[in-house]
Amino acid sequence: MTPKPNSACFEVAIIGLGYVGIPLALGFAKAGCQTLGYDSDKERVLELRKGRSPFAHISSEDLADTLSNGSLEVTSDPNDLSKSEAIIVCVPTPLLQHQDPDLSHVLGVGKDIAPHLRRGMLVSLESSTYPGTTRDEFRLVLEQGSGLKAGTDFHLVFSPEREDPGNSESKLFNIPKVIGGLTEECLKRAVELYGRAIDKIVPVSSCDTAEAVKLTENIFRFINIALVNELKTIYTAMGINIWEVLNAAKTKPFGFMPFYPGVGVGGHCIPIDPYYLIWKARELDIDCRFIELAGQINRSMPNYVVNHLLEAINHTGQSLSGQTILVVGLAYKPGVSDDRESKSYTIMNLLKDKGADVEYYDPGILIIPPHRGHWSGQSSINWNRENLGRFAAAVVCSANQDVDYEQLADEIPLVIDACNIVPKDRMAQVVLA
Repeated sequence: MTPKPNSACFEVAIIGLGYVGIPLALGFAKAGCQTLGYDSDKERVLELRKGRSPFAHISSEDLADTLSNGSLEVTSDPNDLSKSEAIIVCVPTPLLQHQDPDLSHVLGVGKDIAPHLRRGMLVSLESSTYPGTTRDEFRLVLEQGSGLKAGTDFHLVFSPEREDPGNSESKLFNIPKVIGGLTEECLKRAVELYGRAIDKIVPVSSCDTAEAVKLTENIFRFINIALVNELKTIYTAMGINIWEVLNAAKTKPFGFMPFYPGVGVGGHCIPIDPYYLIWKARELDIDCRFIELAGQINRSMPNYVVNHLLEAINHTGQSLSGQTILVVGLAYKPGVSDDRESKSYTIMNLLKDKGADVEYYDPGILIIPPHRGHWSGQSSINWNRENLGRFAAAVVCSANQDVDYEQLADEIPLVIDACNIVPKDRMAQVVLA
């Protein structure tokens, strides 16, 4: 295949305009890079062109300003990718039914990119995956579709995303950026590009190492969350408040880092990434017993929370069946509208299976999206005294600051609080779970 002539008019193109891609595109554009955002979802692109952010934590005003000054353009035409000097891939890497890696999005994008590759271009994969993906599967689809050789004709790197949605202190430019290249020249080219928008670059020896860094960061959180979830079950049985323990323990200035219990783990990385490593380790006949145990503990937490509700209702001489229960917090963490892997749905399913009528409140998710089966299309309740008075109990699944927990505890007689955020001096019986 004859490579296309260099006709670049964008310094960088971002593929995948989601929770990771939009902040990345905005960051490069604000740093003075002529930036192209690409997404195959035409409706998403049309909304972005109107300056409408799809996410509560990303400012529509900020997006509109960046688009209007011409430093950022968005498109759904893959042919526009050929106009860029570098391409950064930020697409999902979910799990299949039996917790095997699903690289279909990554490899599909690789096939889309390949016809537009030119000599000297840079391709960076940011999607979380197991070590070897960039060097093997991703490289292969790029080379087969372009006729060019990675590391010789074009540059190839892996640089894991470190986006923290909902954290106002988390900005692209001040989060150190890990980069691993297929070759030294690949790494050098990527350091030059990312250095335009990010203050500190952390180069590592290979793509595989950079992929392992991302898995390690999230497995660290996965395991420590499982640890405090297990401690919660033990200390609660002893009559000890886990939150008081953690608040005291974190005053130690060395050797301790606080993690907090909850209803499990959610989001696009922490519940997913450990299973990418488990799958890869099986190829080497290695068992990841510690990680798998952490997964079992985290998966058990929705049942633990629901059991607390059952016990509390039974103590009143009532049954859960036929009761109307409010689930507070649908997103996987406070301050975002992302419900991926949210354990609130697991809790809602458990309650429904036990005969309860289940409704929810989340100011960031007004209508449940279409991929949620029988919950799809259900609306968040209107928050008012009369409405709250309909519920026999509430289950608080995330510590959203936009919720009036005092009113919740005044209007609903029983509150199961998995976040230690509901005032304990109100009218309701508040049970920590």
